[in-house]
Amino acid sequence: MGTPATPSVDGTEPPAALVLPALAEGAELVGEFKNSGYREPPQLVLLPNRQLARLPPLLFIVAKALHDHRHLAGEDVGRALDQVAEAVSEEAGARLTAEQIVYLVDRKLAPLGVTTYSDGSPPPVVKADPFLALKFKVAVFPESFTWFIAGLFSWLFRPAVLALALVAFLVSESWLLFSQSMVGALSFTILNPVTILLVLGLGIASCAFHEVGHAAACRYGGVRPGVMGCGIYLVWPAFYTDITESYRLGRGGRLRADLAGVYFNAIFVVGLALLYLQTGYAPLLVTVLYVNLQMIQQLLPTLRFDGYYIMSDLIGIPDLFKYIGPILRRTLLRRPADARLRDLKRWPQIFVTVWVLTVIPALAFQIGLIISQVPALIAKDWAMIRQLAHDAANGAGALQLLTSGLQIILLILPLAGVALILYSLGRQLVRWAVRYVNGPSPDPMPHS
Repeated sequence: MGTPATPSVDGTEPPAALVLPALAEGAELVGEFKNSGYREPPQLVLLPNRQLARLPPLLFIVAKALHDHRHLAGEDVGRALDQVAEAVSEEAGARLTAEQIVYLVDRKLAPLGVTTYSDGSPPPVVKADPFLALKFKVAVFPESFTWFIAGLFSWLFRPAVLALALVAFLVSESWLLFSQSMVGALSFTILNPVTILLVLGLGIASCAFHEVGHAAACRYGGVRPGVMGCGIYLVWPAFYTDITESYRLGRGGRLRADLAGVYFNAIFVVGLALLYLQTGYAPLLVTVLYVNLQMIQQLLPTLRFDGYYIMSDLIGIPDLFKYIGPILRRTLLRRPADARLRDLKRWPQIFVTVWVLTVIPALAFQIGLIISQVPALIAKDWAMIRQLAHDAANGAGALQLLTSGLQIILLILPLAGVALILYSLGRQLVRWAVRYVNGPSPDPMPHS
């Protein structure tokens, strides 16, 4: 068959000059989302912006057939489209024509950013702005470095090693937190500016090792981790590792990747315990406490920390936040469930409902608790700023001034964080209101 010249299935004329569509540059086929919470198991495509698009089986088959036949791009377009249509028909079990392939590409796949259009034009740039996600991300280490560093530590996930490490962590925690003088260590650290900087430095090292854990879990599971870098979460600097490839794994592999960061924090605590055993240096006890707080924070399911992704992968729903609006409308306003909820299996619907009705009050309580402390934080900030100015005027050392400045920043960050959370919540409420008026529309499935 030559280049299609008959009207397409929607009654419009096909483009004057057709080319064989292809996957968008940087897009990758992931495949079936294993152990998902959806009634119909979705197929995933990784978009160029590192977000995941959730496709129904037929659209994924079309994208896969185009990718498999990309070698025909320079040949006769009509015959190439016929071969793609034949491959899609065979796999889908339903007869599709070349015109229908063009229609699905131009009306469904290309607008999502999955493929190019049938006239060769690139798809639109799909902007990803997940609610309360990491912003201003900068890749510091390329995939090749991440793969290398992950290989150095992937052996830590062997069952025997993992069991031994967890036992060592529990022993270290019990000894350090219950038999050593934590109050004395805190007093010693606070009175010595150098030790405060040491604790902060070790805390940053623990955060970096946390990200190595995510990468190592991916390599142990047989998938390739992405870049490692840093960004801003709300107002706090944060490290990140791109583990989007973990969606190629089953539920167990994804949960291993989610928990790996906290597991590596536990190994870091064991290392601190051994160092303290040799030196008896009190600030190491404070560092252990600091790392424990990091681990607790990571396990909270209210924001996009590891605990959130653990909940998400347990039920097989990648973006829980986008179900807040539908669930609140159904639960509080008694409206019928919209299409997004109807797509879910029964028990994931129940789980997501419980998550929303638990997390929203918890998040509101956390924000309210911080807001209640705003006057005290402002007063303490002002007092420390005045003290810093006084110390500078009286010739205080650079190290003391640096430590005081860091303490002021650590007090200001919660205030800025609350302001940004309230702004994000307000903006999301406006979006939900607009979506409620205009009706829901399909969107890509974000992942951070």
